Amino acid sequence: MVAAWKAAGLTYNRYLAIAARCVRRSLKEDKRLAAERRGEMDLRFAKWENGKQGENKNLASANEAAMAEAAGQQQS
Repeated sequence: MVAAWKAAGLTYNRYLAIAARCVRRSLKEDKRLAAERRGEMDLRFAKWENGKQGENKNLASANEAAMAEAAGQQQS
């Protein structure tokens, strides 16, 4: 028998993310806010050149900037 998440075409990580979000949303207000803060991710990356680490950048903001740049190039 195939697991329900696999039959639905989800990866196990995606299934866990959905389940965690459902649990967080079902909590009372004070507990929900604390749980939602724990669920946020803050990923950073740095580009290395010539053996030296460049500036640390937030992945979400770098992704937004790249998307805006790509959208601007498509309109031109």
